[in-house]
Amino acid sequence: LGLSGPPGAGKSTFIECFGKMLTERKHKVSVLAVDPSSSTSGGSLLGDKTRMTELSRDMNAYIRPSPTSGTLGGVTRTTNEAILLCEGGGYDVVLVETVGVGQSEFAVADMVDMFILLLPPAGGDELQGIKRGIIEMADLVVINKADGDLVVAARRIQAEYISAMKLLRKRSKVWRPKV
Repeated sequence: LGLSGPPGAGKSTFIECFGKMLTERKHKVSVLAVDPSSSTSGGSLLGDKTRMTELSRDMNAYIRPSPTSGTLGGVTRTTNEAILLCEGGGYDVVLVETVGVGQSEFAVADMVDMFILLLPPAGGDELQGIKRGIIEMADLVVINKADGDLVVAARRIQAEYISAMKLLRKRSKVWRPKV
């Protein structure tokens, strides 16, 4: 599964919770987390693993943070090979978390069985999301952080994306993307 979305959408937190649910159901889960690299120093914080503390201690989970090292598209140049290695290593669920992305970074969509776009409910101009690009590639749109004071905003953005996705060309004859 490829998971993408803007910075702050809650990708790492979502993976922590989803990954724990999967390991409790006896799945072996691998997480390939991609972090941006500095254009100045070339370094990367690789901080996604620190937001997955419970999952990182789980014996049925493997978390591998990797820097983009200048690769565009939200992934690294070796992400596809890393997915194959994880599958070969016995992990039956591989979650690929992209860097916080915009509308054109969706290279992961061609590497995975399902591409999930996570969106926060109050992230600004929600109609930006209906622009061609990343939304066209999504198999599933998850409105994350949809609780507390954000419930109304989350329902509004959900309705907007459901309407917007009806206007997009279908990628599959059997699957209709869900929001």
